[in-house]
Amino acid sequence: MKKDNTKVTFKGNPMTLLGEPVKVGDKAPDFSVIDATLSPKSLKDYAGKVKVMAIYPSIDTGICAAQNRKFNELATKMSDDIVVLSISCDLPFAQSRFCGAEGLNNVVTLSDHKATDFGLNYGFLIEELRLLARGTVIVDKNDTVQYVEFVPEIATEPNYDAAMAVINKLMA
Repeated sequence: MKKDNTKVTFKGNPMTLLGEPVKVGDKAPDFSVIDATLSPKSLKDYAGKVKVMAIYPSIDTGICAAQNRKFNELATKMSDDIVVLSISCDLPFAQSRFCGAEGLNNVVTLSDHKATDFGLNYGFLIEELRLLARGTVIVDKNDTVQYVEFVPEIATEPNYDAAMAVINKLMA
């Protein structure tokens, strides 16, 4: 299994990412996660849509909460053929509790806690923490990766402007 400790840090300390990192132009790998009802979900469940994958370590931290609020807000400006997938290793119950309390209903929460399949297939799984690194992946309607951001310092927010520029291009 591929390991990379050069992409991200957590409070200045290098973290080891496991799996093959996706790159722009790649065919998006399939994955198996679970949704809020504990039902399995995969890339195929969102076929024909642009997939904005908002990836984060834990919903119970301030930066992750802010990231989810921001992507929920941005989702209101997106067309109906775009879905925002909020992905972490949190239990689905924690994700649902947070989104319910915050009134976030424009993102689809998905949990990678069971098999870390998404994290490994996209290169976002942090070996030391068994959590996902922070980042954004945008996949077009044909399942081609159009944007990838591994946020260099996990304790900071992603580049929303860069992600929105790609989303706006895909909506045109």
